[in-house]
Amino acid sequence: MSGPYGALFIREIRLAVRIGGGALMGVLFFLIVVTVIPFGVGPDLNLLSRIGPAILWIGALLATLLALDRLFQADREDGSLDLLLMGGHPLELVVIVKCLAHWTATGLPLVIATPLFAVFVNLQPVQIAAVVATLVVGTPALTFIGATGAALTVAMRRGGLLLAILVLPLTIPVLIFGVSAANAVVTEPTPFMTPFLYLCAVSLIASVVGPVAAAAALRQALD
Repeated sequence: MSGPYGALFIREIRLAVRIGGGALMGVLFFLIVVTVIPFGVGPDLNLLSRIGPAILWIGALLATLLALDRLFQADREDGSLDLLLMGGHPLELVVIVKCLAHWTATGLPLVIATPLFAVFVNLQPVQIAAVVATLVVGTPALTFIGATGAALTVAMRRGGLLLAILVLPLTIPVLIFGVSAANAVVTEPTPFMTPFLYLCAVSLIASVVGPVAAAAALRQALD
Protein backbone atom coordinates (compact mmCIF):
# COMPACT_ATOMS: atom_id res chain seq x y z
CA MET A 1 0.00 0.00 0.00
CA SER A 2 1.63 3.22 -1.19
CA GLY A 3 0.83 6.70 -2.45
CA PRO A 4 -2.30 8.46 -1.22
CA TYR A 5 -3.83 5.27 0.16
CA GLY A 6 -0.73 4.54 2.20
CA ALA A 7 -0.77 8.08 3.57
CA LEU A 8 -4.46 7.71 4.39
CA PHE A 9 -3.79 4.41 6.17
CA ILE A 10 -1.07 5.96 8.34
CA ARG A 11 -3.27 8.97 9.09
CA GLU A 12 -6.16 6.74 10.12
CA ILE A 13 -3.92 4.69 12.41
CA ARG A 14 -2.71 7.84 14.16
CA LEU A 15 -6.24 9.20 14.52
CA ALA A 16 -7.58 5.88 15.81
CA VAL A 17 -4.90 5.77 18.49
CA ARG A 18 -5.40 9.41 19.42
CA ILE A 19 -9.20 9.63 19.39
CA GLY A 20 -11.18 7.68 21.97
CA GLY A 21 -8.25 5.80 23.42
CA GLY A 22 -7.81 3.54 20.39
CA ALA A 23 -6.46 0.09 21.09
CA LEU A 24 -6.09 0.62 24.83
CA MET A 25 -9.77 1.41 25.38
CA GLY A 26 -10.88 -1.57 23.31
CA VAL A 27 -8.57 -3.98 25.12
CA LEU A 28 -9.59 -2.65 28.54
CA PHE A 29 -13.27 -3.02 27.68
CA PHE A 30 -12.56 -6.52 26.39
CA LEU A 31 -10.85 -7.33 29.69
CA ILE A 32 -13.80 -5.98 31.69
CA VAL A 33 -16.30 -8.17 29.82
CA VAL A 34 -14.15 -11.28 30.12
CA THR A 35 -13.57 -10.81 33.86
CA VAL A 36 -17.08 -9.71 34.87
CA ILE A 37 -19.05 -12.55 33.25
CA PRO A 38 -17.26 -15.31 35.23
CA PHE A 39 -18.35 -13.56 38.44
CA GLY A 40 -21.93 -13.79 37.21
CA VAL A 41 -21.89 -17.47 36.21
CA GLY A 42 -19.98 -18.66 39.28
CA PRO A 43 -16.73 -20.56 39.90
CA ASP A 44 -17.64 -23.67 37.86
CA LEU A 45 -14.53 -24.14 35.70
CA ASN A 46 -16.18 -26.71 33.45
CA LEU A 47 -19.02 -24.30 32.71
CA LEU A 48 -16.56 -21.49 32.03
CA SER A 49 -14.63 -23.72 29.65
CA ARG A 50 -17.82 -24.52 27.72
CA ILE A 51 -18.99 -20.92 27.39
CA GLY A 52 -15.51 -19.37 27.24
CA PRO A 53 -15.39 -18.98 23.44
CA ALA A 54 -18.78 -17.24 23.50
CA ILE A 55 -17.59 -14.89 26.26
CA LEU A 56 -14.48 -13.95 24.29
CA TRP A 57 -16.42 -13.44 21.08
CA ILE A 58 -19.08 -11.29 22.76
CA GLY A 59 -16.35 -9.23 24.42
CA ALA A 60 -14.56 -8.73 21.10
CA LEU A 61 -17.83 -7.80 19.38
CA LEU A 62 -18.76 -5.18 21.97
CA ALA A 63 -15.22 -3.79 22.08
CA THR A 64 -15.26 -3.43 18.29
CA LEU A 65 -18.46 -1.39 18.47
CA LEU A 66 -16.85 1.14 20.83
CA ALA A 67 -14.92 3.07 18.20
CA LEU A 68 -17.11 2.46 15.15
CA ASP A 69 -19.04 5.71 15.53
CA ARG A 70 -15.77 7.61 15.09
CA LEU A 71 -14.88 5.83 11.84
CA PHE A 72 -16.36 8.63 9.72
CA GLN A 73 -17.67 11.06 12.33
CA ALA A 74 -14.29 12.65 13.03
CA ASP A 75 -13.74 13.27 9.31
CA ARG A 76 -17.24 14.71 9.06
CA GLU A 77 -16.58 17.17 11.89
CA ASP A 78 -13.27 18.53 10.59
CA GLY A 79 -14.26 18.59 6.91
CA SER A 80 -11.88 15.82 5.84
CA LEU A 81 -14.74 13.69 4.60
CA ASP A 82 -15.72 16.33 2.03
CA LEU A 83 -12.13 16.45 0.81
CA LEU A 84 -12.05 12.66 0.48
CA LEU A 85 -15.25 12.76 -1.56
CA MET A 86 -13.84 15.44 -3.87
CA GLY A 87 -10.37 13.92 -4.09
CA GLY A 88 -11.03 11.97 -7.27
CA HIS A 89 -10.28 8.58 -5.70
CA PRO A 90 -12.94 5.86 -5.62
CA LEU A 91 -14.79 6.26 -2.34
CA GLU A 92 -15.10 2.48 -2.00
CA LEU A 93 -11.30 2.16 -1.89
CA VAL A 94 -11.12 4.98 0.65
CA VAL A 95 -13.61 3.12 2.84
CA ILE A 96 -11.58 -0.10 2.54
CA VAL A 97 -8.40 1.69 3.62
CA LYS A 98 -10.18 3.30 6.56
CA CYS A 99 -11.64 -0.07 7.60
CA LEU A 100 -8.24 -1.79 7.39
CA ALA A 101 -6.68 0.95 9.50
CA HIS A 102 -9.53 0.76 12.00
CA TRP A 103 -9.11 -3.03 12.30
CA THR A 104 -5.34 -2.68 12.69
CA ALA A 105 -5.76 -0.14 15.49
CA THR A 106 -8.69 -1.76 17.32
CA GLY A 107 -9.34 -5.31 16.11
CA LEU A 108 -5.77 -6.62 15.95
CA PRO A 109 -4.99 -5.69 19.61
CA LEU A 110 -8.08 -7.68 20.66
CA VAL A 111 -6.78 -10.72 18.78
CA ILE A 112 -3.35 -10.34 20.38
CA ALA A 113 -4.87 -10.03 23.87
CA THR A 114 -7.15 -13.05 23.46
CA PRO A 115 -4.65 -15.77 24.52
CA LEU A 116 -4.04 -13.95 27.81
CA PHE A 117 -7.71 -13.25 28.51
CA ALA A 118 -8.64 -16.84 27.64
CA VAL A 119 -6.97 -17.92 30.88
CA PHE A 120 -9.77 -16.20 32.82
CA VAL A 121 -12.35 -18.56 31.27
CA ASN A 122 -10.30 -21.76 31.65
CA LEU A 123 -9.85 -22.55 27.96
CA GLN A 124 -7.64 -25.38 26.77
CA PRO A 125 -4.71 -24.51 24.48
CA VAL A 126 -6.49 -25.98 21.46
CA GLN A 127 -9.57 -23.86 22.24
CA ILE A 128 -7.41 -20.74 22.61
CA ALA A 129 -5.84 -21.37 19.21
CA ALA A 130 -9.29 -21.88 17.68
CA VAL A 131 -10.69 -18.68 19.20
CA VAL A 132 -7.69 -16.68 17.99
CA ALA A 133 -8.05 -18.13 14.47
CA THR A 134 -11.76 -17.32 14.34
CA LEU A 135 -11.18 -13.79 15.63
CA VAL A 136 -8.48 -13.17 13.02
CA VAL A 137 -10.95 -14.14 10.30
CA GLY A 138 -14.13 -12.76 11.89
CA THR A 139 -13.21 -9.38 13.35
CA PRO A 140 -12.56 -7.80 9.91
CA ALA A 141 -16.16 -8.73 9.04
CA LEU A 142 -17.33 -6.84 12.14
CA THR A 143 -15.41 -3.79 10.96
CA PHE A 144 -16.75 -3.87 7.39
CA ILE A 145 -20.31 -4.43 8.61
CA GLY A 146 -19.89 -1.66 11.15
CA ALA A 147 -18.61 0.69 8.47
CA THR A 148 -22.03 0.60 6.80
CA GLY A 149 -23.75 1.52 10.05
CA ALA A 150 -21.20 4.24 10.74
CA ALA A 151 -21.80 5.71 7.28
CA LEU A 152 -25.57 5.66 7.77
CA THR A 153 -25.29 7.56 11.06
CA VAL A 154 -22.47 9.93 10.07
CA ALA A 155 -24.80 12.91 9.77
CA MET A 156 -26.22 12.41 13.28
CA ARG A 157 -24.65 14.10 16.28
CA ARG A 158 -25.31 11.21 18.67
CA GLY A 159 -25.59 8.21 16.40
CA GLY A 160 -23.72 5.77 18.63
CA LEU A 161 -26.83 4.06 20.02
CA LEU A 162 -28.51 3.89 16.62
CA LEU A 163 -25.28 2.51 15.17
CA ALA A 164 -25.29 -0.35 17.70
CA ILE A 165 -28.97 -1.09 16.93
CA LEU A 166 -28.24 -1.21 13.19
CA VAL A 167 -25.03 -3.22 13.36
CA LEU A 168 -25.67 -5.82 16.08
CA PRO A 169 -28.32 -7.84 14.19
CA LEU A 170 -26.04 -7.99 11.14
CA THR A 171 -23.16 -9.36 13.20
CA ILE A 172 -25.12 -12.36 14.51
CA PRO A 173 -23.95 -14.72 11.71
CA VAL A 174 -20.33 -13.78 12.44
CA LEU A 175 -20.87 -14.50 16.13
CA ILE A 176 -22.62 -17.81 15.48
CA PHE A 177 -20.00 -19.21 13.10
CA GLY A 178 -17.11 -17.89 15.20
CA VAL A 179 -18.35 -19.49 18.42
CA SER A 180 -19.38 -22.70 16.61
CA ALA A 181 -15.92 -23.10 15.09
CA ALA A 182 -14.18 -22.42 18.41
CA ASN A 183 -16.38 -24.95 20.22
CA ALA A 184 -16.03 -27.55 17.49
CA VAL A 185 -12.42 -28.35 18.40
CA VAL A 186 -13.55 -29.99 21.67
CA THR A 187 -17.07 -31.18 20.77
CA GLU A 188 -16.96 -34.12 18.43
CA PRO A 189 -18.15 -35.07 15.88
CA THR A 190 -18.73 -31.42 14.89
CA PRO A 191 -15.95 -30.47 12.42
CA PHE A 192 -13.98 -27.27 12.93
CA MET A 193 -13.57 -26.44 9.27
CA THR A 194 -17.27 -26.28 8.36
CA PRO A 195 -18.24 -23.28 10.54
CA PHE A 196 -14.76 -21.78 10.04
CA LEU A 197 -15.18 -21.77 6.26
CA TYR A 198 -18.65 -20.26 6.63
CA LEU A 199 -17.04 -17.56 8.79
CA CYS A 200 -14.45 -16.94 6.06
CA ALA A 201 -17.24 -16.65 3.51
CA VAL A 202 -19.12 -14.12 5.65
CA SER A 203 -15.95 -12.06 6.03
CA LEU A 204 -15.30 -12.10 2.30
CA ILE A 205 -18.87 -11.05 1.55
CA ALA A 206 -18.69 -8.28 4.15
CA SER A 207 -15.39 -7.03 2.71
CA VAL A 208 -17.05 -6.63 -0.70
CA VAL A 209 -20.56 -5.47 0.22
CA GLY A 210 -19.59 -3.35 3.24
CA PRO A 211 -17.40 -0.76 1.44
CA VAL A 212 -19.89 -0.42 -1.44
CA ALA A 213 -22.83 0.09 0.94
CA ALA A 214 -20.83 2.46 3.17
CA ALA A 215 -19.69 4.55 0.18
CA ALA A 216 -23.27 4.82 -1.07
CA ALA A 217 -24.48 5.85 2.40
CA LEU A 218 -21.74 8.49 2.66
CA ARG A 219 -22.66 9.99 -0.72
CA GLN A 220 -26.30 10.10 0.29
CA ALA A 221 -25.54 11.65 3.69
CA LEU A 222 -23.39 14.40 2.23
CA ASP A 223 -25.65 15.35 -0.69
